[in-house]
Amino acid sequence: MAEGETESPGPKKRGPYISSVTSRSVNLMIRGVVLFFIGVFLALVLNLLQIQRNVTLFPPDVIASIFSSAWWVPPCCGTASAVIGLLYPCIDRHLGEPHKFKREWSSVMRCVAVFVGINHASAKVDFDNNIQLSLTLAALSIGLWWTFDRSRSGFGLGVGIAFLATLVTQLLVYNGVYQYTSPDFLYVRSWLPCIFFAGGITMGNIGRQLAMYECKVIAENLIKNEGVYLLYRKAR
Repeated sequence: MAEGETESPGPKKRGPYISSVTSRSVNLMIRGVVLFFIGVFLALVLNLLQIQRNVTLFPPDVIASIFSSAWWVPPCCGTASAVIGLLYPCIDRHLGEPHKFKREWSSVMRCVAVFVGINHASAKVDFDNNIQLSLTLAALSIGLWWTFDRSRSGFGLGVGIAFLATLVTQLLVYNGVYQYTSPDFLYVRSWLPCIFFAGGITMGNIGRQLAMYECKVIAENLIKNEGVYLLYRKAR
């Protein structure tokens, strides 16, 4: 190289990496906001159904919304939905097993419809006893997982979510925040874990679908940057 000439700067790996992280952070925030509002909407609709059928009862002094629901229920459900929806694709990346089963919005919408149907059944369908209802909802919830998920990570997270959510609900009922009519399982209904399991699978599918665009953009950027780098090396 002649004196005075400067070597043209090649593509720096650090630049694309910073850009990728920045885009991922913004995308993560947007996905979290979208999942939060989806959770709030579903909480309002489904909780209204439960109240109309007298499945859940709130004391008059905590009723504070136009949907006759406690004011804290929608934000809590929205936050939980955001956490669950962001956790599922994060676990998939950590395990190195991207979830590709039925990854289209039509499948996600059908999953939401089935989840709403399971909630509707818990409030509308009358069985001889709660055990029959619980077994039916358990079969429907597992069927929802098999139809729209089929991943071991999804099933494991669904079970964990159902356990933790049921435990929190039992603590709230025990402290008199609200109550269930005809409780048969430690202050709550025995079918409640099935609802939480189905909800976890549903929000996980929504979160995975929202994360697909981010993964696609990152993959395209990596391929593009790698191609530019190879051309630069070849030119030298």
